Amino acid sequence: MIDALNRLLLELALNLITLEQWNAFMRDPRATALLVGGLVSVSAASLGVWLVLRRTAMTTDAISHTVLLGIVVAFLVMVVGFNMEADLSSPWLIVGAAVAGIATLFLTDLIQRSGLVKEDAALGLAFPFMFALSIVLISRFIDNAHLDTDSVMVGEIGVVWANTYTYCLDQCDGVEITPTHPLAENGRECINCVEQNISPRSAEAIFREVCSNCGSYSASEAYSMGYVEQAPQVAFVPKAFSAMLVITLLNLAFVTIFYKELQLSSFDPALAKTLGFMPATLNYVLMTLTSLTAVGAFDAVGSVLVVAFFILPAATAYLLTDRLAVMLILSPLIGFVGAVSGYSLARGNVLGVLNLNALFNSLNRAFALNLLEWNTSISASMVMMLFVWFVLAWMGSPKYGLLAVLLRQRRQRDRFSEQLFLAHVLNHTDQPDAQEECRVDHLPQHLNWSQWRVRVTLARLSLARLVTVQEGIVSLTEDGKAYATHFRAQYRLRSL
Repeated sequence: MIDALNRLLLELALNLITLEQWNAFMRDPRATALLVGGLVSVSAASLGVWLVLRRTAMTTDAISHTVLLGIVVAFLVMVVGFNMEADLSSPWLIVGAAVAGIATLFLTDLIQRSGLVKEDAALGLAFPFMFALSIVLISRFIDNAHLDTDSVMVGEIGVVWANTYTYCLDQCDGVEITPTHPLAENGRECINCVEQNISPRSAEAIFREVCSNCGSYSASEAYSMGYVEQAPQVAFVPKAFSAMLVITLLNLAFVTIFYKELQLSSFDPALAKTLGFMPATLNYVLMTLTSLTAVGAFDAVGSVLVVAFFILPAATAYLLTDRLAVMLILSPLIGFVGAVSGYSLARGNVLGVLNLNALFNSLNRAFALNLLEWNTSISASMVMMLFVWFVLAWMGSPKYGLLAVLLRQRRQRDRFSEQLFLAHVLNHTDQPDAQEECRVDHLPQHLNWSQWRVRVTLARLSLARLVTVQEGIVSLTEDGKAYATHFRAQYRLRSL
C-alpha cells in the first residue's frame, strides 16, 4: 500500500514540478520536518478533538506508552522469530502498536468491570505494567538495536529526510561486471606469499587472476563510480512522510464518514447505543487509530511527546469555539501552526520577534556570561509552542479566556455596586432623611464602602447620566429612576 501510494503521489507531483524540484524539497531537512510535523499535527488533532470531548485524554497518554510494547514484540518477532531485517519503518510495527493499544483498552475495561477500582485507577494499573514490560524486553533482548528508550521518548523530526524510500524512474538498468567485461579491472594476486612469508617476486610465488571490481551494481552505484554516463532518474520519499500521509488520510476519512456517529456517542452514548450505533465499537476504532497515529509519529516526535499533538491543539480549539465543526477545523490548523513555530524556536527564533542566539551573545558580552548557543530538539520545541498557543488562548479567549473571565467578573461587581448605589438613593429620595443619607460625604458610612469605591461608582453613574450631584447631594435623573425602579422590582430590593 505504501509503495502504491508513493508512486501515485510521485506521478501526480511530477505533472506539476520537475524531479529535481521534488528531490530538492524532500532532501531539505527543514522542508521535510515541517511537512511531517504538519501531518502529525493534523492526524493527531483530528482525533484529539473527540478524545477531549469524551474526557478520555489521559487514555491517549496511556496508549502512547503501551504502543511501545506492541512495537517491541513485533520487532522481536521480525528479527528473532523470522530472521527479518531490523526495520523500524516496517508496517508490522504499526500492526503491533495497534494491537497493544487495543490490549490497553481491553485490560483497562477488564479491571474496571471487576468493580474493585474506578476507571482512572484501572488505567493507572494497566499502562504502567505494559510500559514496564516493554522496557524490560528492550534492555534484555534488543539492547544493542537502534530501538532505544531515548528515541522512543523524544524522536527527532529533523532527520526524517535521511530515512527514505528510493524509486528509480528512468535509466534504471544496473551494471554487471565480469572478468571479461570491458570495465573489469583484472590483476594478479599472490595466494601463498603471506602464508610462506615470501616476496611476490620469488620464484616460488603462486598467482591467480582476480577482478577487483567485478560484481553487480545498481544504477545509482554504477553512475557514482563512473561506469555509466547518464545518471538514473531517482526520486526520494521520506518513510515518515509516507506513513504519516496514510495515517492522516485514514483519520480524516474516519472523522468525515462517522461524524454523526462520533458526535452522538460523544455527547449521549446511551442514546447512541439505543439507536444501534455501537458506541463501544466506535470507541475501540477511535483508540486503534490513536495507536496507529502514535506509532506513525514514532520516529518524528517519539511516543510520549505525541500526546501533546493529540491534546493541546484540541484543547486550544475548545477554548476558542463552542461549535464542533469549527473546532474540528481549528484544531488541525493550530497543530500545524505549532509545528511551524516550533521549528523556528528550535533554531532560536521566537515567533519571528526574538532571536535567542543574539540575546545570549548580548548577555555574554554585557555580563561576561558563558551562555551556550541555543540548540534543542525540534519535536520538543514544537510541543513547547503548542503549549504557548494554548496559554495564549487560555488567557485571551473571548468567552472562556482568563482575561475575559476577569473582565466579566469585574463588570458584574461594578454593575452590582451601581445597582446598590442607585437602590440606596431611590429608597431615600423624597424622604426626610434624604439630605443625610444621600450626601456624598456620608455615603461610605451608609453603604459600608470605601471612599474610593463610592467615588468610582458615582463617577460611572454620572457619566451614564443616571445620577446628578448638587451641593453634595446625590439625586437620580429620570433615566436613573426608571432603571433603579426596574431592577428593584426585578430583584425585590426593598431596603438597604
